[in-house]
Amino acid sequence: MQGHEYGAPPPPADITVPQTFLDMPRWWSEGSGWLEALPDLVRAYCSRWRLTVTGDMKHGSNAAVIPVAGAGESFALRLTPPGPGVAEQADALRFWDGRGTVQLIDADVAGGAMLLERLATDASVRDVPVAEAMRILGGMMRRLAIPAPQHVRSTADVVAARTAALRAEWERRGRPFPESMLHRAVAAGSRLSHTESQLAVNADLHSEQVLRGDRERWLTVDPELMRGDIAYDLGRILWTRIDDMSDASDIVRHFETVVSAAEIDRDHGRDWVAFRTVDYWLWALAAGLTEDPQRCRRLMLAFPQ
Repeated sequence: MQGHEYGAPPPPADITVPQTFLDMPRWWSEGSGWLEALPDLVRAYCSRWRLTVTGDMKHGSNAAVIPVAGAGESFALRLTPPGPGVAEQADALRFWDGRGTVQLIDADVAGGAMLLERLATDASVRDVPVAEAMRILGGMMRRLAIPAPQHVRSTADVVAARTAALRAEWERRGRPFPESMLHRAVAAGSRLSHTESQLAVNADLHSEQVLRGDRERWLTVDPELMRGDIAYDLGRILWTRIDDMSDASDIVRHFETVVSAAEIDRDHGRDWVAFRTVDYWLWALAAGLTEDPQRCRRLMLAFPQ
């Protein structure tokens, strides 16, 4: 579609922004002007790319996705407040070029707009049973693991920086969990801050980020491209579905499913779970979250030292 004439501009669309998007906490501090202009932005990009709105707006916490059509094909128009994350995501989609990810059709990075392959926004891996979800996500980790560009962030560098900060943050948060858990995370971080892997990593992989597609059965959206250790987001894969896991043995069983599907060493995977869970736990407390710290506690207790 890029570089082609799409036909006559469609008439202006009647755009309704869902109340659930308007109520997102992220707008309390910034972005309200962008949110108010969102209907006009949809109309402007529909005119620019010769698109017609074909359904209701969907959204996450930061982005609006509008089903559109043009030149006899179905697409998704994704709009988000402009910023460096838009360029990084567009670069990630161009890098994977549809391998396990949604296909990027066109983009206006400065405007925060991307035209994407249409996926089933109402059918994500979040909707499938947790055992199946763990197989899908483990397989996706391996599917995306191709040689990465050298200019993107390294998982080892990120871990080294975060490991150095964990104890001070633990103290600042009032020592919210046993020091033994902190020791486990720091020890794991010291091992994970060195890697020889140069593979591509999606650093934002979980059930809600993988949608059903036609070209491939499951495709990842909103990827964050890094370089290094593909097990980076193993902890997130587990804690975002831990409410569907009955007890510690069930958590371990699902962990085994993920590492088997991703072809990851189990001890290495345990290191990633310990480090990332403690890191996220401290972040969640700083952000004022109440439920996620309890999920992190359950995950750490499932893997005793």
